[in-house]
Amino acid sequence: MDALLDKNPNLTLTDQIFEKIQNAIICGDLPAGSKISEPELARIYGISRGPLREAIHRLEGQKLVERTAHVGARVVALSTQQLTELYQIRENLEGLACRLAAENIDKEQILALRAVLRLHSEDPNFKQGKGYYLQHGDDDFHYCIIRSCGNKILEKMLCYELYHLIRMYRIQFSNTPNRPHKALTEHLQIVDAIAEGDGELAELLMRRHIAASYINIKNNIVL
Repeated sequence: MDALLDKNPNLTLTDQIFEKIQNAIICGDLPAGSKISEPELARIYGISRGPLREAIHRLEGQKLVERTAHVGARVVALSTQQLTELYQIRENLEGLACRLAAENIDKEQILALRAVLRLHSEDPNFKQGKGYYLQHGDDDFHYCIIRSCGNKILEKMLCYELYHLIRMYRIQFSNTPNRPHKALTEHLQIVDAIAEGDGELAELLMRRHIAASYINIKNNIVL
């Protein structure tokens, strides 16, 4: 096995290559629209084509890779219209998640949200202005709010079906000057509204936060 793959006994070979390629796409090391070359990736990671194909199929399910007849697999590249539509969906659904979280969240979950934001504020890259702390799952502020909303269908849509596609844009544009500190301030305001049980304000603040994120991406992206 190639040294680029971790020898983690808890992960299958397919799991490992899946995570490597997923991270490369989300961070922009495999740029939007670039062709997925199975022979090249098999050579780089020192694996057979079987596990690689399975990993690529899983990435298609996450909407990070798209396959076209006679062309093959490519990293997803959203058009301006598709990006606008994605962020319209995100703004509305995450706004709703915030409203529901304010109605359903408990004190322990609020403390967990504040702990996540402390982790973000203490990140060395954030302190140096290099970008916002953007981990996934339980270290992701947005993910934690959605998981606290109490609506399983909404959670499935935002934490599974659209999560990594949205995260790709969040990460690649997180280091725009001044945006990281503004984002943290907005996150803190959202938590305060949720903690107060003010669902209307929490929804409004989240919608504004995501709208600001979209404007930042639109102003800096090259499509």
